[in-house]
Amino acid sequence: MIDALNYLINGVLTGLLYALIAMGFVVIYRASKVFNFAQGELVVFGGYMVWWSIFQMGLPLWIGLPVAFISSAIFGLLIERIFFARLVGESVFSMVMVTIGLLILIRGVVLVLFGPQVRAFPVIFPLQPLIFGDLVISRSLLYGGIMTVVIGLGLSWFFNRTRAGLTMTAVAEDHQVAMSMGVSVQRSIAFAWTLGAVLSTLGAIVHLSGRSINMMSSDIGLAALPVALLAGLESIGGLLLAGILVGVIQSLASAYLDPIVGGSLGSVFPFIIMLLVLLIRPTGMFGWKTIERV
Repeated sequence: MIDALNYLINGVLTGLLYALIAMGFVVIYRASKVFNFAQGELVVFGGYMVWWSIFQMGLPLWIGLPVAFISSAIFGLLIERIFFARLVGESVFSMVMVTIGLLILIRGVVLVLFGPQVRAFPVIFPLQPLIFGDLVISRSLLYGGIMTVVIGLGLSWFFNRTRAGLTMTAVAEDHQVAMSMGVSVQRSIAFAWTLGAVLSTLGAIVHLSGRSINMMSSDIGLAALPVALLAGLESIGGLLLAGILVGVIQSLASAYLDPIVGGSLGSVFPFIIMLLVLLIRPTGMFGWKTIERV
């Protein structure tokens, strides 16, 4: 019973980490209707900014972390200025193809700047887990889970209740219509990419604290993909529930099904669930239904 509770709790916290990474997908999609295939690479870049500011520059945490966040925000803004500012009003397909090219570009930039070797990541959260009897809880996942819930609720309120958030949603619906109404499409998309880069850096901190970083760390973006698609690419609040669902399924499948099949079924199971849900409801659990006149 205790083992099952451990798997359940750690599954919930891992799922909230996936939800945090998936917020980058959703924020950018909500403002530009672009599905960012380079989300995992943004996480790695943000992680390297933390490593560079603390280990290479020798800055203390209270200075190094803000420097890393600011550097990532500037990087996200540069991505929008260089690549997407010229694509306002273009087809969604064109923008998606640019993100695929961006994935390759960021990988190349990271390899040139930081090399392919594995590097130790700074210890941001205490390594010693919280122990309650037989329950063992990772501090980084716990603190990250709390931050994810707070940020998720805050962003959900921002997009659904504020004028700026509703304006960004309108931009995603149709660039040309938004511009005809006097809305700055470029400003909205720039803000989304900046916020997406900052969220990716926070996800890197939670995921990598006290561990190591290299280009393979971008796999966390792929792991968060089922959460984004399961929740629906327009729903930030739904990410929390979808993340918990995916995390718990993965944890329980790894604990109880992997020994039976002799393989890593736990890592594949969330994608199976995602495909089944998308076959039934392509917009995800909380995504918007689009009604078109024909």
